[in-house]
Amino acid sequence: MVPTAPAPPVPVSPVPARRSVPGSIRIISGVTVASLALLFAALAVGTSSAREGLRVIGRDAGPQVVATAGLYLALSDMDAQVANVLVMGDAYAQQRQAALDRYDRQRAEANRTLLQAFELSGDNAAERNTVQSVLDGLGRYERLAGRALLLNEQSRHAPGPPPGEVVRTYREATDLMRMVLLPQAYNLTLESGTIVRSTYDSQTVVAPLVRLAVVLAGLVALGCLLWLQLFLARRFRRVFGPALLAATVTTLVAMLFGANALGQDAEDLRTAKSAGFDSVLTLARARAISTSMQGDQSRYLLDKERADTYEHTYLDRSLAVMYTEAGNLSTYHTAVAGHSAGYLGLLGPELVGRQGEEVAGAYRAFQAADKSFRDLVASGRTNEAVAERLGPVTAAFDAYDRALTRLAGTHQQVFERSIRSGEGALDNLWRLLPFAIGAIAVLMVAGVWPRLREYR
Repeated sequence: MVPTAPAPPVPVSPVPARRSVPGSIRIISGVTVASLALLFAALAVGTSSAREGLRVIGRDAGPQVVATAGLYLALSDMDAQVANVLVMGDAYAQQRQAALDRYDRQRAEANRTLLQAFELSGDNAAERNTVQSVLDGLGRYERLAGRALLLNEQSRHAPGPPPGEVVRTYREATDLMRMVLLPQAYNLTLESGTIVRSTYDSQTVVAPLVRLAVVLAGLVALGCLLWLQLFLARRFRRVFGPALLAATVTTLVAMLFGANALGQDAEDLRTAKSAGFDSVLTLARARAISTSMQGDQSRYLLDKERADTYEHTYLDRSLAVMYTEAGNLSTYHTAVAGHSAGYLGLLGPELVGRQGEEVAGAYRAFQAADKSFRDLVASGRTNEAVAERLGPVTAAFDAYDRALTRLAGTHQQVFERSIRSGEGALDNLWRLLPFAIGAIAVLMVAGVWPRLREYR
């Protein structure tokens, strides 16, 4: 039997280690780069979303709300100044001219504010139509008010109620103002205010989620960088590479800086909305309503048939500004005079601190002057009532209005400062991102490329 030669062994071609290591490095590096891209994408999305919130509230709808609130004030003051002029008669020449000059200034302010509101409305057809309607109505009001002022001057009546024709013409004008123009102006404020509220509400939901996404993406990126360094250290029996350590530190700094910037932006936006914008808008409404209250005092004098109506209107507006339990104006005067804390109404939340107490004190002084004025009217001393209305009552109201304006100015500064702070934090973050991306990319190449070259 002839022995057979053994079959040659089948060669096995195992994958060389030299090939598997570079492949693993490339895979881990790719995963790391993807995690870093996810981190910077989260930072970019968060920055863009936060900047949009600041733009809407700080530069777009927010200023439009304040502008339309200023429109309500200007329109209210126009009507109040017409009533003041009519009740002066042929006396008080200097004060009458001052009231006419103020009427002209407020008319110009109303027109300027309407144009601003029209520009800020952008493509919102509803808001543009409302602005156009107010412009048309304002033109009709100016014609009626001008006719009432002309008839009043021609009548040369004594201080107090003017002739019936003047009163009827003014009634038509003030009804147009109170029933049409002022509600439309308030609707403009509500429409813009809705945009501000919805933007703020969405930011309060989105901002924490984006910040969480940045932190999670950053932790994943840090984990991948550590994974890559551990792999290289084990395979090449070397300590951690300085380039990858620097990339890890840079990634950590970018994550912490980005999360902090987004957190600061959210806090600045909250401060701008709650401690700035809301208070500015509330105080603007309080000023406008208070100005209408001052006009109601003159209307109470000049229109005997509607005197009770204007007295009730004055009370309703007073309750809106500072609420207290009162069934009539006399009770309200007494309640306000003895009120020292725990205010309600529009001014309630704003009457804190030294400036808040100044406003509260000025408001009580104005209501005390109003009580003295109405006591004179009730006793039939019309000439003295007119003098009281144009003297102490006006002085008390002006002091109250100045206190309101100062308080609103303080909150306006808070609003503007918070918006600038939020925008500054985002600008710094946006300037950091390109440098961080470039630095990490260079460090990654510097840490990985020399290891890959060893296999060539």
